[in-house]
Order: sequence, then structure tokens, then C-alpha cells
Amino acid sequence: MTYLLAYDIGTTGVKTCLFGVDDTIHLLADASRSYPLYILPDGGAEQSGDDWWQGMCASTRELFSQTDITPCQVSGISFCSQMQGLVLVDKDGVPVHRPMSYMDQRAKDEIKKGIANGLQVAGANIFKLIPSLIITGAVSSSVKDPVWKYKWVEAHEPENFKRAYKWLDVKDYLICRCTGEFTMTEDSAFATLIYDTRPGKQGWSRKMCRMFGVNTDHLPPIIRSTDKAGALTERAAAELGLVPGTPVFGGGGDSSLIGVGAGCVNVGDTHIYSGTSGWVITVTDRQMVDVTAMIAAITGAQPGKYNYFAEMETAGKCLEWVKDHLALDEVGVYLDKTDVTQGYESTYTSLYAYLTDAVKDVPPGSGGVIFTPWLHGNRCPFEDPHATGMFFGVKLETGKTELIHAVLEGVFYHLRWMLACQDRKIKTSDPIRFVGGGALSPVSCQMLADILGRRIETVASPQNVGSVGAAAVTAVGLGIIPDLNCVQDFIPAVRTYEPDSEKHRQYEPYYQTFKKLYKANRKLYKAIEEDEA
Repeated sequence: MTYLLAYDIGTTGVKTCLFGVDDTIHLLADASRSYPLYILPDGGAEQSGDDWWQGMCASTRELFSQTDITPCQVSGISFCSQMQGLVLVDKDGVPVHRPMSYMDQRAKDEIKKGIANGLQVAGANIFKLIPSLIITGAVSSSVKDPVWKYKWVEAHEPENFKRAYKWLDVKDYLICRCTGEFTMTEDSAFATLIYDTRPGKQGWSRKMCRMFGVNTDHLPPIIRSTDKAGALTERAAAELGLVPGTPVFGGGGDSSLIGVGAGCVNVGDTHIYSGTSGWVITVTDRQMVDVTAMIAAITGAQPGKYNYFAEMETAGKCLEWVKDHLALDEVGVYLDKTDVTQGYESTYTSLYAYLTDAVKDVPPGSGGVIFTPWLHGNRCPFEDPHATGMFFGVKLETGKTELIHAVLEGVFYHLRWMLACQDRKIKTSDPIRFVGGGALSPVSCQMLADILGRRIETVASPQNVGSVGAAAVTAVGLGIIPDLNCVQDFIPAVRTYEPDSEKHRQYEPYYQTFKKLYKANRKLYKAIEEDEA
């Protein structure tokens, strides 16, 4: 038996998982810690590197207090993390600015100056769009893309920018804190959209850097997800409660490793993820881009394969909003306020365990109520930082159960919309693997099957598939598993949900209306934000 440690660095917390690997990859123990997301004026979203690290230290020590396995038995460490953050660090690996989340959208002026000007196609200057597509296979046309965060720090905090030594993503910063080494994996490098993806030229693109004004000295060496990045230092080991010298592997971003952990590693395999954010990914063997729908085939953990990636900013986060502001009594109507979610294994599990059970009998369409899940803008199939969530169709007879049910439906309508956009370019799979916290609930799984009209499969511990993916790349790096193509043998489906054709028919008019709500309100979203400013 080989023991591996994986850190899943999410937006709301870190989960530390201990895996055993023999003829399968199986979870032995886990522990988690939450940390804040700092929402700032004008679209800012930041996190703290110290919050991430302290969460890792506390959860690691708790994990080993629950098991007979000792730290000296751990053969390797790796990470799965949120992507497209910006962590500019100095020569000591200390952030010069609090890390900017993938959700940060302050760089509105920077993107206008950098690419959203002149003769445009899909919001990008055509003379920068074309070389971007040729060199990177994608285009940095979202205000949330890392290069515009980089330019924002340069413009707004010049003194901090002068101290910057390397540009890292979230897990690469934590690997640096573990090992003292500055590296970035291929998938994170691609996510900067200044990475040359052309055969024989893979690496940082000097042309893209010149075009966007990026200092190439800030860019770290690129490694593969299965490569050893370094070894745990004495200091890091002491703080984590681990053994110095333990190998640390590159790992990957969540969009890369969640698919691996879901067992979707073959061309044509589709998985849907619902965590804080959400996405639809289909594995392909070629690069492609749909600039009109903001979908691109991105570099993942597997050499020669790409993830055709459609993303929504807030999926499970919408249900967290429901829990905090709709399901619970926050205005003090009741004399004795009780949080019914307390006492479960975790907040995320309780969210689905309680809320979905409460709304399971609401019929399709939620009594005519439709929810738009754009609580922090949207990326795909339209890019709009001004878009917001809303309830459409509320009537006198509408109650909380209809509203909560409509939130679930709204998230799944949007996932169906992105899946339909993918089907314009490639063939998506049937069945589809559904993973993330959303897949914990049979009610949610069946609703997704009914709305999509596709068979849905789930795997064991769907909320941990990112960590499973991180364990898989570590096992490949150690030579325990031959390559990532073999991972599917380790991860079977444990449950299947067949779509109800009658419910699928009932959902159709609501889905069609859902798609029209953005176009009908697009100008109003922007007007409201301008009025607030």
C-alpha cells in the first residue's frame, strides 16, 4: 500500500485527503478548514496566502490525529486548486499583493486598453485576437483573466509591482511555500493565456508577452502535473507536521484534475462539476475555440489531450446564498433562531442534505419561477461582469420551497445551455459524469438528468474528485500507475440516474425562457451598475 497526501484548495476552504493506492485509489481520511473570500468594491475578490497555509497546517494535523497512518509513511504530496488566480511574489515567495481570485473583475480599464478596443470580434481587438488564437488556442477576452489582474497591479500598485519576482497561480504559490521552488504546471501556464500551445513550441510566448506588456522575467519554469516540483523543506514540514524531504508533485488546477478524478480521461468523455463554481468539460484530442460562446479547449493534465471547457462563475455558491439569506431566518422573526444545517459533516453536505430534501416534491418549473444564477457576473456562453441573479415569475402563491427549487433549476438550466454550446462543435457523451458537492444529492442528480435529458453517473465521494485527481498524478509521478489513461480503471460509477422523458418535456419551456432572460435584461444590468457607481 502506498500512501499519498492531496490538498484540494477551493474558494471557500481547503480539504486535506489521505489516500491509499494499491489496485484502486481510495480515501482513508480527510480534514478541512474554511477561509474567507474578501469581496471588495468595483468587483474585487481576493484571498490570503496565509489563510490558505494555515488551513493546510491545521487540517493536516487534524487528519493524522484521526488515523494510524503516520506522516513518515506518506510517499508523495500534491495539489488540486482553483485556477486563474494571480499571486505575485517576491524573491522569498511572499505575496506582494493579497492573492487575487479568479473571480476578481476590477481590471475593466486594463482589458479595454489591452484588447477590448478598436475593430473587435467577440469583444477582442481583431489584430490581437488572431495571434492569440494562433499561439495560445484561446483569447484573453474576459476581465477576470490573469493577465488583466497582472496589469491592474502594475497600474494601481506600482511599488508592490516593482517588488514582484514571479507570477504564480494558487497551487504553485503553495508548492513554493512547501519547497522553496518557483514553478508552474502546464495547465496553469496555459490559463494565463500567454502560453504557446503549438506543437514543438510549448512554453511562454514572448510575442504574447510583448503584446500585453508582460515582463518575461516574472514567469517561472513550467513543469508537468506528474513532475516532482521539489521536496518539503524543514520549515514547511515543521509547520505542517510532516516529514522533511517528502516529494511534492506539480498537481494541477481544478478544471484539470477534477476530470481525472471523475474518471473522464478518454476523448469524448464529458463531466459536469458543481461546486462553488460550475462547468461542463469534454475531453478532446485537438484544440478548438468558440469565441462567440466563450468556450476553449484548454491544456489539462494529460499530454496530447485538451479539456473543452465551458464555465459558470457561481453554481453551488448560489445554494450557499440560499442557505444564508433565504432558507435561514436572518431578520429575527422567530424568538429562537436555529441553524438546521449544524451537526452535519460539513456545511456543503448539509446544504444539499437539508435543502434538497425540503424541495424534492416541488414540480418541474417551480410554479413558474425562474432563477438566473449570475451572482458574480458570467463567463459562458456570454461574458458579462454586469449580469446579476434574479427571480422571474414570482406570484402571490410562491413560497420559499419554490424559490429554493428554482435556484437548483436555474443552475442546471445554465449547465444545459453550456452543454448545448459544446454540442455545436463536438459530440458530448451520454452518460455524463456529475461530480462536486452538487452530486451528493440524489434529488439534484435526478433533476440534472431530467433537465439535460441525459443519463447521469456519479462516483464515490464526488466532492473529493479533485483530490483523487491529485493523488492520481502523484501516483503516476512515483511510477505506481503507468499513466493517466489508466485512471478510469480505478474510478467506477456507483450510481446512475435515467432521465424522465415527461419531466424533460415539462422543463423545456422554462429552459427556453431562461435563455431569453439575459438578452432581455442585458442593458438593464449595466444601467443598474452605472447608477450604483
